[in-house]
Amino acid sequence: MALSIYNTLTGSKEVFQPLDPNRVTLYVCGPTVYNYLHIGNGRSAVIFDTLVRLLRFQYDQVVFARNITDVDDKINQAAAQEGISIRELTDRYIQAYHEDIDGLNVALPDIEPRATDHISQMIAAIEQMISAGHAYAADGHVLFNVPSFKDYGKLSKRNTDDMLAGARVEVASYKKDPMDFVLWKPSADDQPGWESPWGRGRPGWHIECTAMIQAHLGNTIDIHGGGRDLTFPHHENELAQGTCCHDDEEYVRYWMHNGMLTVDGEKMSKSLGNFITIRDALQQYHGEHLRLMMLSSQYRSSLDWTDALIKQSKQTLDRFYNALAEAQSLEAKEKPELLADFVAAMNDDLNTPLAIAAMHELAGHMFKAESDDEKQQLKWALLTAGDLLGILYESPEQWFTAASDDAISPEAIEQLIAERTAAKKSKDFARADAIRVELDEAGVEIQDTPEGVRWRRKG
Repeated sequence: MALSIYNTLTGSKEVFQPLDPNRVTLYVCGPTVYNYLHIGNGRSAVIFDTLVRLLRFQYDQVVFARNITDVDDKINQAAAQEGISIRELTDRYIQAYHEDIDGLNVALPDIEPRATDHISQMIAAIEQMISAGHAYAADGHVLFNVPSFKDYGKLSKRNTDDMLAGARVEVASYKKDPMDFVLWKPSADDQPGWESPWGRGRPGWHIECTAMIQAHLGNTIDIHGGGRDLTFPHHENELAQGTCCHDDEEYVRYWMHNGMLTVDGEKMSKSLGNFITIRDALQQYHGEHLRLMMLSSQYRSSLDWTDALIKQSKQTLDRFYNALAEAQSLEAKEKPELLADFVAAMNDDLNTPLAIAAMHELAGHMFKAESDDEKQQLKWALLTAGDLLGILYESPEQWFTAASDDAISPEAIEQLIAERTAAKKSKDFARADAIRVELDEAGVEIQDTPEGVRWRRKG
């Protein structure tokens, strides 16, 4: 089954056909770095990291770019409050972002362009739009002229009347049309700015991504991703710019948008104050618990943050790691047929819930497997599926022996197990039972097997 993707532009699921099968290109809108990112931002990072893993499983070369927005009014304000440069502020939070998403097992992209390193490319793109009659300069600003692009609104499925009625549109005397948006704006002396043909200023938000895409991936890319909240106005404006920069050349072939992480049905956001940072979440939960939780619903759906959902993800991971423990001493042996259901689910517009169900099937077969050969093949399938989802990267022993600061140590557990074994040999079954109870009360479950005693921490 070929990979199919729901394309926001067409409003339908389509078979993925890259422009060049030998070089698949993907761009995702990254963070605006002025503070620690909340876990809702982490969901987008996890989803598109998972997509990149799937693409690399099927294509020889995938070029993935995820940008950093490091010039923005919120960044300017935060830097001014601290009395430092925007570079110093953004360097700090870029490092924090990398640390946080690493905790979610999100890999770095091939290219991570910073907006401030691409000012010349932004100016060049703006000049192209002015030359083509799609943009104009006025009062130190440069604006995109929305009526000049007949397909404006096609991505978000809105017409201009609806957009004017439902959006907060800045009323400015220098605009030819109320919907026109800023490509370049003047900077005051105390604001970051760069020299341009229109005076000292800084870029508008939307032009940043267009310029960075063209600089690193080309005029036309295969996939552009981001959160659903970016569809309008950011991606709508990007589509207009990217098309008009190059004589109506196609800008993006497939637009993908993930649903929001919500709290009690409301979007998680700093403005609502209902958020938890990735950093704080990782202090409370294992990164794999969080990652699997974010993949537990199909990426286009909203996902409500609950402790119960994270607990469910932990139970699922415990089951998978228990299955892998059945073959812990065996080498994995490749058998692609075992992955058929999992890959079919992933190829169906990244249907991760169905893919996780396929992994449950593999785990069930592992528990019933009688031969080492079968266990080796199932181990390969489970680990390969886990790698595509970005989970199961610890050994079963590491997973089940990891302890919190106040938990009983692995050494103490092993000592008690040794005492229990000795008690059973001497037929002191009362002491053996007492040790089992002691371990159980300490949150440790033990299992007698032909290979010896296994133990794991209970959730």
